[in-house]
Amino acid sequence: MKVRVRLAPSPTGRLHIGTARTAAFNWLFARRHSGSFLLRIEDTDKERSRSEYTENILDSLRWLGLTWDGEPIVQTNRQAEHHHAINNLLARGLAYRCYCSEEELEAMRIEQKHSGQAPRYDNRHRGLTPKQEQKFRDEGCDSVIRFRIDDDADICWNDMVRGLVQWRGSDLGGDMVIARRTSSNSIGEPLYNLVAVVDDAAMAVSHVIRGEDHIANTAKQILLYRALELPLPNFAHTPLILNAEGRKLSKRDGVTSITDFRQMGYTAEALINYMILLGWSVPQGMNERFSLEQAAAVFDLNRVSRAGARFDWDKLNWLNAQFLHEMPASELLKSLIPLWRDRGWSCPANDWGEDLCTLLRPSLALLQDGVEQAKPFFVMPELGEEAQQQLKVEGCVNALRDLSRRLESSDWDGRKIVKAQQMIEEVATAIGIKKGILMKSLRAALFGKLQGPDLFTAWSLLARIGQDRQRLIRCI
Repeated sequence: MKVRVRLAPSPTGRLHIGTARTAAFNWLFARRHSGSFLLRIEDTDKERSRSEYTENILDSLRWLGLTWDGEPIVQTNRQAEHHHAINNLLARGLAYRCYCSEEELEAMRIEQKHSGQAPRYDNRHRGLTPKQEQKFRDEGCDSVIRFRIDDDADICWNDMVRGLVQWRGSDLGGDMVIARRTSSNSIGEPLYNLVAVVDDAAMAVSHVIRGEDHIANTAKQILLYRALELPLPNFAHTPLILNAEGRKLSKRDGVTSITDFRQMGYTAEALINYMILLGWSVPQGMNERFSLEQAAAVFDLNRVSRAGARFDWDKLNWLNAQFLHEMPASELLKSLIPLWRDRGWSCPANDWGEDLCTLLRPSLALLQDGVEQAKPFFVMPELGEEAQQQLKVEGCVNALRDLSRRLESSDWDGRKIVKAQQMIEEVATAIGIKKGILMKSLRAALFGKLQGPDLFTAWSLLARIGQDRQRLIRCI
C-alpha cells in the first residue's frame, strides 16, 4: 500500500501546537514509509476562516521543517463533490431533510437533561412523508440534512495507537447533520464529517493520523464511508497535549500557537524535537535530542502513547538551550539580527557579529536572551549599584585612568587578547592593585555590572568597535 497521510487544519486561528504535533507525526510516518504528506485547508467555517490564518499555518509548517507534497487542497473549492455525495445519500434514502427549528431542538435538549438522558436528536423527522415535507416548505421552514444512524449499528476499527475501538450507533447522538440549515430546497453548506470523508477518499489517504478528540468523529465517518461505498483508511488517534494540571492545553494556558513559541525565542529544531516527544518514546539507545530526519528513520506508531502528554516547560527550555549552544555562530547571527533591528540597533559586521554570537551562545536558553545579553555592545550601559560601589574601591579609578592612557597610545585594536592581558598585568603592578580587583573594576566600567561573559573576549569586541576607551573615560 502506498502511504498517503494528510494534515487538515482549519484556518480559524494560528497553528496550534496540538495541530503542529499531529503534522509532525504524519510527516514522520510518511517519510518513514517513503509515502506522501498532503495538506488540506478545511475552510468550511466561512464565518471564522481567514486568509491570514492560512498563511500563518503554511509559514509555521515551513518554519518547523514540515514540508508537504503537492499543492494544498482548499476544501471550499470542492463543494460540487460534497454536494454530489449528499445527493447520493438523499437519493438512496440514507439522508433526509430535517425541519426542526433551533427552538425545538433546544427544548428537546432541556427535556432530556431534566429526565437524566444524554442530549441527542430523537430522529423525529426521519420518516416524514413527501406531503409533510411540502407542508414545512410551504410554511417557510428551513432545513438541515441529516445522515441516518442506526442505533443498532456496530462500528469498530483496529486503531494503530489504541488497538480495537468499538462504538454503537446509539452512542453517536442521533442522526447526524451533514449540511447546514438552508431556507430553500437546495443543499446548505456541507459539514466537517461529510467533507472529510469525501476529500480523504478523493486524495487516496491511506492513514488518518489525528488527535484522540476525533474518536467519536471517526465512528461517524466510518458509517459515511460505508454508505458512500468508499475505501476505508487506517486510523490512528494520538494522545492530547495536557497542561501541568492534566487538562487539555488551551488558550487559558497562555502560549499555544507556534507563532507564540517563535516570538518567545524558541528555535524550530528544539520545538519540533520536543513536540515529537509529547506522546512518542524514542527507541532504546536513541538520544532524546534529534533532528527530524533522525526521528523519521525510526518513527513507529507503536511507540505512540495512549495517555495524554503533559507539557513540560523545563524540558523544552533545556532542549532549546542545547540547540542554541550547538548552533553555528553564523546561523545564530542570522537569527539574532532581526531581533536586534527591532531594537533599532545597527547590525554588526559579520567578523565581529559572529564573534559576539560565539561569546553569548553558551549562556543562551532562548533567542530572546541574545537581545538583553547583547545590549551592552550596542548601547552604553548604566552603572548599576554594584558597579558604582566597585569603582569606589581604593585605587580603582587611578588604575582605570592609567589603562585609558595606555589604550590611547597603544595600537591595540582588540584582535590580540594577549596584549590586553599584558596591559592589565602592567597596570596592576604600576598602581599597586590586585589584578582581580582591576579586572572587576574594568568589567564594571565597560558593562555596568559585575557579572557577564569572559571579560577579555567581551573587552576585545568593544575595542573592535571603538567603544572601550570612552566607557573608561566616563568613570575616571
